[in-house]
This record gives sequence, structure tokens and C-alpha cells, in this order.
Amino acid sequence: MGKKYDVAALGELLIDMTNNGKSEQGNALYEANPGGAPCNVLAMLKKLGHTVGFIGKVGDDIFGHELKAVLEDVGIETKGLVIDKDVRTTLAFVKNSPDGDRDFSFYRNPGADMMLTKDEINDELLREARIFHFGTLSMTQENVREATLYAVKTAKEAGALISFDPNIREPLWESMDVAKEQVLTGLGYCDILKISDNEIQWLTGEEDYTAGINRIYEKYEIPLITVSLGKQGSRAYYRKDGAKDGYIMTEAASILQKNTIETTGAGDTFGGCVLHYILENGLDGLSEENLKEMLTFANGAASIITTRRGALRVMPEPEEVSELIASHFD
Repeated sequence: MGKKYDVAALGELLIDMTNNGKSEQGNALYEANPGGAPCNVLAMLKKLGHTVGFIGKVGDDIFGHELKAVLEDVGIETKGLVIDKDVRTTLAFVKNSPDGDRDFSFYRNPGADMMLTKDEINDELLREARIFHFGTLSMTQENVREATLYAVKTAKEAGALISFDPNIREPLWESMDVAKEQVLTGLGYCDILKISDNEIQWLTGEEDYTAGINRIYEKYEIPLITVSLGKQGSRAYYRKDGAKDGYIMTEAASILQKNTIETTGAGDTFGGCVLHYILENGLDGLSEENLKEMLTFANGAASIITTRRGALRVMPEPEEVSELIASHFD
């Protein structure tokens, strides 16, 4: 008997306050975009036809109720979403620089997403999911860290594949040593790792990405690692059929757009497409051609999201991605 949900995710659901020009008086204007990496991943998966559910916490405030309504609108199951009367919904102010980098200022001391407890976890979502996805923003404080690890273990015991995206945001950690410790914890559980170029360098101390992956493989048996490289595209490292050593490495070029306005959600869009490919094709017996196909589609979807403000509400349709890829590689 099949499981009810293709993917369940746990983590932050928040408002990204994204700079959107200036007023007539010269003041900065911010657009309130619903966001949070795990829900961005789920929104992309929903666009691709999957059943998805979210576990997390928002405040009993204007933003919290708006976020719940957005999840329902895009088709993400909300029975795992807790609304807390005692804390406020987390806000993240995002400033985009001309070179594409982003600077974050979080209003989260505490924010509702930090306050999720183990007792508030919806176990049914975990046991009925084919894949469980999480990041590290739910591992910055002790109580939500306990909740996250409980969810990971429960999902794994129920036979789910575990997907992990560290998604490090330095201002949220008491120290980067603590952040590294929690990332290493996540590596010990995951079957699918999505990591960015700068995160590999920070985590392993290796400037060369493959050298960094080799460092990870010295300690962790992760079947599939994908690396998002921004304008340089992406890579996949795959240990075929449970091999303990050796791997296939595949690269795919990025699809750059002239009308890119921001990169918020691009990595999550990419990650959602990777999980879609695994749901459709399984994690065993993938070839270099399979991995290239997976990365190319994920790069295409991520490219489209960079032309839109926000992510959760505006994920691309699969036909859009296919058309972009076809036109780009003609």
C-alpha cells in the first residue's frame, strides 16, 4: 500500500520582506513574500504533481494566518502547522546586491518557528511520507532541535528517504561551531543532500568542491549529493547501488536569464526538482544520463524563479521549465 504523502517537510515558515524599490519620498519599499526554505521545496513539488505536507509553527498574528492561507492555496497540507498565541511569526528582511548576493536580517528572537516542540509534531505526516525533508534553521535552538531530530528518526523508522539542505544563515547561530555540529548531525541521517558551493567550502575547509565531497564521503554514506553552484550550474555525486566507495560525478550548466531580479528560493526550487526526480525514478541504479537530466531540469526551474519576486507562491509550471530547456539547448 502506498503512502499518503510524497514529501513531508519540517522547518521555518516565515515572511521574506524583500526590497522592492523606493517610495516617492525615497524610503525603501519592502514586499511581504511568503517563504521559508522547506515550504518553498514543497511548493515546487506540488507544482510537479506531488502530495506534500508541512510541519512547523507560526504566530497567532496577521502574518501567521496569511501564511497558513497561502499554504492551503498552493495545496500544501497544513495539519502539521501549529499556530502559537504566545510568539510572533518570524520575519526575514532580504537585501539584494547588484552581484546577486543577499544579506538577511531576521526578526526571530524568538520567532514562532524556533518554538516548535517534540510534542507538537504530527506523527502521521512523518509515517505517511515517502521522503522527509529538513534543514538547519530548525536546529538553531535546543527545543526545536529536539523536535527536528525526533521527526527525522520517526520518518526514517517508517521507511522514508531523508532529504537534507543545510541552508546555513550565519546570523541565526550562536556560533558557527554549533552550526557545523548540527550540519554533521544532519549528514548522519540523510539519503539525499543538497548543499551549496560556499557551504561545502565552509564545512570541509576545501576550496575544490570535489575535494570537499570526498571529505564528506570519508565519514558519511550518502547515496546522492547535489551541489548548487549559482551561475556555474550544478553537480551531482552519486554512489550507485549502495556502494561504499567510488561515485559518479555529473555536471549541468546553468541557464542564465537577462531578466533575473533576485535569487531567493532558487536553491529550494532546485532541491524540489531533485526530489521530484527521485520520487519518479527511485534512488537506485541511476546513470550519468539520469543525473544530467535531473540537474538540467532543476537548473531550468531555478532559473525561472530568479525572474520572480519570492518563491512559494510563484513556482514555475513543469511545462514552462521544459520549454525553457528546449529553447536554451536548441
